[in-house]
Amino acid sequence: MAKRAPPVAGPVEEIRIANRATYWPVAPVDLLVAAPLVARVLFRASPMGRRIVQAVTLGAYLGSVARDWRDRRKIRRIVFLREFGADLRHLVPMPREAREREVAVLAARLNDELVLERIPRREAAVAIERHLTDYVAGITGQRVRTSAEVRGFALVGLALPFALGACDVLSGDVAIFRDVGLLEPHIIAHEFSHRRGYWNELDAQVLAYQALVASGEPAFAQSALFERLYRNLRVLAGGDEAEFQRRLATAALRPELREPLGSLRPPAGRIAGRVDAGMRRVYDARMRVTGQNGISDYDEGFTNFLYTFETSATARQAPPPAGALHRRAPASP
Repeated sequence: MAKRAPPVAGPVEEIRIANRATYWPVAPVDLLVAAPLVARVLFRASPMGRRIVQAVTLGAYLGSVARDWRDRRKIRRIVFLREFGADLRHLVPMPREAREREVAVLAARLNDELVLERIPRREAAVAIERHLTDYVAGITGQRVRTSAEVRGFALVGLALPFALGACDVLSGDVAIFRDVGLLEPHIIAHEFSHRRGYWNELDAQVLAYQALVASGEPAFAQSALFERLYRNLRVLAGGDEAEFQRRLATAALRPELREPLGSLRPPAGRIAGRVDAGMRRVYDARMRVTGQNGISDYDEGFTNFLYTFETSATARQAPPPAGALHRRAPASP
């Protein structure tokens, strides 16, 4: 098996991104939206006073954003195609038979190695930030340290009912919108990847997975494998919710694994369903406008990337053993 490429020669450089806005008691964007109303209701501010409050809030937000932008300019970003043999535009589609086998292997492994202990969110976030830092530093030679703050609410969650978490790409503010059980460490790692400046959803999915399976923490590796299983099931279902539920039922998962995935379904009700579908189309369009492949990057793109990486003969990195499901192709002579 190919060995992992050695880290960049020389001492490891450390970069700190302040993420000051992530320590505010309220999500920065929420504060920007609510500042005029709060000034009016609580302080009976005049129109001029409300504008002053809004200007002060906006100034603090932009100040935090400017500092983070300056710090991120020092980062050496991972060249995914060179390091992993895959990127947004270079993916080998996984054969359906291989995807079916992945589901069977993942289901059996998750059943056998089930870890029910839940690490408190704050403690988990600190550990995940450290593991993500270590994994990326092993490739780039830079230890990029960020905030480990995670919110439990942000207004954007109301606009994106299908989303499980979000990161404000300007301030790095991260929120998790609902309790997703065993999937939560992967979602936190995904959003923390955005916080480091990896804006593409596919890149964030990949870095979250690799960092967690390389962490040596059973609960974190389990979360990454659980995410991989979930995304494979979504691809096989082809967007049909009934088919997804059927495949989930036939995967023979333990109840502790089956129930969290079964709860990740579109909202009930005609109006709620239409709103959810409409916002998915808007989000898909937004991703395409920014050069991504669309919302499919979360599942089909993600699982195809892992398949491409794990079977690549050119990738400089080797997949962490805890997360690899395929044999690497032999290198060309």
